[in-house]
Amino acid sequence: MKITYHVGQHDGGYAYRLDNVWSEPFATHQQALKAAKAAAERQHLEGRDAEITYQAADGTWRSEHARGGDRPETAVVDDG
Repeated sequence: MKITYHVGQHDGGYAYRLDNVWSEPFATHQQALKAAKAAAERQHLEGRDAEITYQAADGTWRSEHARGGDRPETAVVDDG
């Protein structure tokens, strides 16, 4: 799986987003870019295996086993 963080203007400042979810605003573009890169790096840290439950887009609840070593590929795109 690949996830991409986008950095751009948002809410009177700069922020990064994953899909349609924005981070908190930052005063400068450089701060938002640095925060996005840090978030992308954290995705590479292995965790523990866990049983997770989440609500799918169709409203149903699903449970599955998440392997702690199953980490996504990440990218940061600077949208300006």
